[in-house]
Amino acid sequence: MIRPSWMRLLLALLVCLALVPATTHGDARRDGSAAPVLGCDDLGELMTYYLRRHVRYGEVDEGLRERTSATYMERVDPQRTLFLAAESRRWQKRLQGAFDGIRGGQCAPLQELREEVTKRLAAEEAAVRAFVKAPDYRVDEKARLVLDPEKRGWPKDAATRDELLRTLSHFQISNYLNAKIQPDEAEDKLVHRYELRTRRWNEQSQEELFAGFLNSFANALDPHSVYLSADDLEDFQIGMQLSLEGIGVALSERDGYAVVEEIIPGGAADRLRVLKPQDKIIAVAEENGRFVDVIDMRLRDIVRLIRGRKGTQVRLTVLRQGDEIERFEVAIVRDKIDLEEQAAKLRVEEREIEGRKLRLAVVELPSFYGDRDPSKRQGSRDLARILEDAKEANADGLLLDLSRNGGGLLEDAVRISGFFISEGAVVGIRGTTERSRVLNDSDESVQYRGPLVVLTSRVSASASEILAGALQDYRRAVIVGDDQTFGKGTVQSVFPLPPGLGALKVTTALFFRPGGASTQAAGVASDVVIPSPFNLDLFGESKLPYSLPPQSVSPFPSGEANAGNGEGWTPVTPDLVAELRARSEARQRTDEALQKVREELAERARDDGVLEIAEILRPEKKTDTASLGEGLDVGVAPGAASPETAAAESAGRARRDEKTPQLEEALRVLADLVVLQTREVGAREVGAAR
Repeated sequence: MIRPSWMRLLLALLVCLALVPATTHGDARRDGSAAPVLGCDDLGELMTYYLRRHVRYGEVDEGLRERTSATYMERVDPQRTLFLAAESRRWQKRLQGAFDGIRGGQCAPLQELREEVTKRLAAEEAAVRAFVKAPDYRVDEKARLVLDPEKRGWPKDAATRDELLRTLSHFQISNYLNAKIQPDEAEDKLVHRYELRTRRWNEQSQEELFAGFLNSFANALDPHSVYLSADDLEDFQIGMQLSLEGIGVALSERDGYAVVEEIIPGGAADRLRVLKPQDKIIAVAEENGRFVDVIDMRLRDIVRLIRGRKGTQVRLTVLRQGDEIERFEVAIVRDKIDLEEQAAKLRVEEREIEGRKLRLAVVELPSFYGDRDPSKRQGSRDLARILEDAKEANADGLLLDLSRNGGGLLEDAVRISGFFISEGAVVGIRGTTERSRVLNDSDESVQYRGPLVVLTSRVSASASEILAGALQDYRRAVIVGDDQTFGKGTVQSVFPLPPGLGALKVTTALFFRPGGASTQAAGVASDVVIPSPFNLDLFGESKLPYSLPPQSVSPFPSGEANAGNGEGWTPVTPDLVAELRARSEARQRTDEALQKVREELAERARDDGVLEIAEILRPEKKTDTASLGEGLDVGVAPGAASPETAAAESAGRARRDEKTPQLEEALRVLADLVVLQTREVGAREVGAAR
């Protein structure tokens, strides 16, 4: 529990800095430390703090109680198999009625629901084991499943639930078979996954139980308000700073094993050159300490064991699958890891148009990153250097790729916007608990004044939408890509709690473009549409539960944005945009790769969300059904990644140097822009001479 003196300080200040230890009535931490943990008595005061800071909701009403209860039930039963529809409604009503009591420190209903889920998980595990281990079990290739649990809802009766569980088992087994796993082993793996799910739920701490409810409350306010546990906060800070200390491997969890997915370039493991992708880590030891068995351990706990201070040693026991299974130990000295994959990058492409050879700079910016410490890495500093490199390379035009940028530091986005305009307003911010304000670029210099195209997608969100929106409103750049960006136009503030308790992430305001429009829900519309595989309505803020509605304000553009002393840039006129659009559309009609994207998008738009097992097992058809297994992890991950970040990570799994058809067409648009703007400037100069 947070001591009352701490909570009064938290409610009085925007940021709470821990200066003395806080007492706790909750569990001890998993690592045995004396750091405070979240307790039931803390929930009410933390909820109050959310309401004091939130942009829209200032008090609890029946709608908020209802949304919180519904969200919590979805958290504990994500696949809709543990409870019948009537049972789920009863529990939601129970939690709704107990809401004020929980705020007052009476968490018995949460404990009762936990015990009920425990019993049902054990029963479901036994049912799956009996079903797939029956002597006559065969995969039913005619079985059909509505993939989205929300669409299929909770079962109406026990018979429907049992049939759903059998269908899910068929689909999960078929996924293993599709991966060339033998039937007996596939059955064993599925049973083990259900066993592991039950174990994970039973291992859930009191802190995690309360965090789950607090997160349900935060998510009921809007999709981006969230409670960050201490581990979540550490991950959040790593993502912002692009730096951590460890061994430099990306891990995933498969069937109870921590599997090496990627060796991060430049990290300690990369330099040692012993670990390989697909290796399984089965034990971890610190320095000369005893090994800890990590099979079936939660991935988050394994990562905690492997991470550590620079210069310290960690030892791993590893299994490697080959013709024979190899088991070995490796000692790695931890070091600082720069997450280069998320840093800005430059390359120069050459293109020829109308007999003219062009050098086109491509700048990929996957996030807006940085740290208040000036000695640490900053996205804007990296980009300033890159723009100088582009000028030294005699680039005729620049393509800024934000197509997998899910956002990041607002201040960095404002600074980067200023690289392309002289000075002026970049973004307006308005909240209910703070005065409206405008963030400006105050630097009169323009780091790059040549032709500029910005590539976006439905994944581009938050700070990337601020940058794209400002450049579009000032007619500084041509925006190309999906029909619109993600549409996240809200501001989140992170308020740290005492050490060990994490932080509150609260939506405190909305963003507004210089033209007065909000990017909320609507995003930034492309001047030239170049569809990607994400160009579907299911990707975007408006599809998220409880997303906030858009607003607008009076326009506030700055006339000083384009310098009038010959040091400015050539505005993108509506006629020029129309010409670029016409040229691109003509090319896209004959571009096989982009036509294939459009066909796949049309097919997905027609998809009714129902899948037949035969489609998974068909050799010539590759079907992604990996998400069917994800619902086996129940209710123990309070700090999930934000929706826009998850989308950006999904988009970023492809190699960064892969030349997509969207990027290729964006370069063609840039080449057109260079030629047309050069022609336009030349015509103006001739006219002025006359």
